[in-house]
Amino acid sequence: MADSSFDIVSKLDRQEVDNALGQAAREVATRFDFKGTGATIEWKGEHAIEISASADDRASAVLDVFKEKLIKRNVSLKVLDASEPRQSGQQSKIDIALKEGISSEDAKKISKLIRDEGPKGVKAQIQGDELRISSKKRDDLQAVQRLVKEQDYDFAVQFTNYR
Repeated sequence: MADSSFDIVSKLDRQEVDNALGQAAREVATRFDFKGTGATIEWKGEHAIEISASADDRASAVLDVFKEKLIKRNVSLKVLDASEPRQSGQQSKIDIALKEGISSEDAKKISKLIRDEGPKGVKAQIQGDELRISSKKRDDLQAVQRLVKEQDYDFAVQFTNYR
């Protein structure tokens, strides 16, 4: 019997992030408590978002609205890397970088965890910014998925390509 396998990846659904950003921008434009604060949220390049407002607390409130929209769309908040509010002239700005992919150090941590605590006979291979897990038994693969889900990593984890 051939090996069964799946991939551990850290990808973000750009369309869902874009939809959440659009919803947050509409809510910020119409909410009474944001009137006159110049609060905006917009894309800044391909993998970054910028929030600006007249005060630090208003910029943080816009960030909270954006996080709320992401949660409703089932996007993990671990993909966000938000900076502290900073002054830029009259405006207060927050830069948000979107994290995607598993770094080689994180991939090594996951594969070590699987070697040490996972079922015997499970192989983990690092392939770029993802991890391929393979085994002869599907039950072992499900045990590995449970093991990885129980860990609290600082990046979002998805399981794809299950066969």
